[in-house]
Amino acid sequence: GLTVIDVGIVPTPSIQYYVKDHADAGIVITASHNPREYNGVKLVAADGSEFSREGEKEVEKIYYSREFSAVSWERTGDLRTDLNANEYYLNGIINSVDSKSIRDKKFKVVMDTGCGAGSVTLPFLLQKLGCEVITINSQVDGTFPWRNPEPTPDVLVELIDLVKTTGAVMGVAQDGDADRAVFIDEKGNFIPEDVLLAMMAKYVLERKKGHVVTPVSSSSRMVDITEDAGVDLVWTAVGSINVARKMMEIDAVFGGEGNGGLIFPEHQYCRDGGMACAKFLEIIANGKKLSELASSVPVYYNSKTKIKCDDLEDTMEKVKQSFEGSENKVDTIDGVKVWYSDGWVLVRPSGTEPIIRIFAESKTQERAEALMQEGVKLVEECKA
Repeated sequence: GLTVIDVGIVPTPSIQYYVKDHADAGIVITASHNPREYNGVKLVAADGSEFSREGEKEVEKIYYSREFSAVSWERTGDLRTDLNANEYYLNGIINSVDSKSIRDKKFKVVMDTGCGAGSVTLPFLLQKLGCEVITINSQVDGTFPWRNPEPTPDVLVELIDLVKTTGAVMGVAQDGDADRAVFIDEKGNFIPEDVLLAMMAKYVLERKKGHVVTPVSSSSRMVDITEDAGVDLVWTAVGSINVARKMMEIDAVFGGEGNGGLIFPEHQYCRDGGMACAKFLEIIANGKKLSELASSVPVYYNSKTKIKCDDLEDTMEKVKQSFEGSENKVDTIDGVKVWYSDGWVLVRPSGTEPIIRIFAESKTQERAEALMQEGVKLVEECKA
């Protein structure tokens, strides 16, 4: 008995922006960054944010039980088409950044949407912002013929080369559903995603003080930047929905994950690769090159691995118990994160596979790897 609005091919943040003002919920058919043989479903709540974990479980319960609520034929709903969702979304971004300053600069930008949903929005966003746009893989193709939907440095060689040879101010690449974006600086350097998060946090806090939210897996760069700004950094469990919900709760000025997923509350409470692109152009328009901003954030090194584990719950409980009474700060928001004077190690179970992931970070690569190995040794002992 519902009214269904078909908005066509749109990035995930576009349908989230549309749902916020036009619908009670949304469904996105996407495998996001996963390989071409996958597909999936993302659910959008009435406020445009992702469904809560509890909401997802309720939908899964109904789906797998096949206990659907159906109405008689005379009470069935309507099917409508609205192909203006992307235009509505793009205007929202343009109104949320310093568009005039960006347009005045007439930047040259190279972009690679990987044949994903961002192909129907990012080129037009850049054009609306007065940019000269050089496109790669910007035709929609669900088989992703030219690169993996996950925008890692190894599949962005052509993008990097074009930034170097064309004199572009930056390169940008998005994942399959365009809720995340990665960036290449004007010298052709790939900027690691955790550095991107810190760069944007620094820029935002220079203009507006307030809470910042990020998951426990994020870099200590975020600690340094928020401490320098004199604001609170709030940790959450891993997952963009956890970050977004906490941002709403405490009225944070910025939040995001160290995977290219940045959340700008002035626009909407969800990861948005298009908004991130516009915001980085705003930074450049204000006189700061991406390479300069990247070099201004603290330097840390990380190391990570994963271990197969058939009994995640029991093993993680033993890991947690091993740090009881520890002199070090221990955080159990998501897995077990132990802070040392010169770094940290995070041990957390996968939510989709029988594996435990181990992350470590320190001021030197050697120490990061040593902390990671300590985590490996502990997990092996606890699962024995």
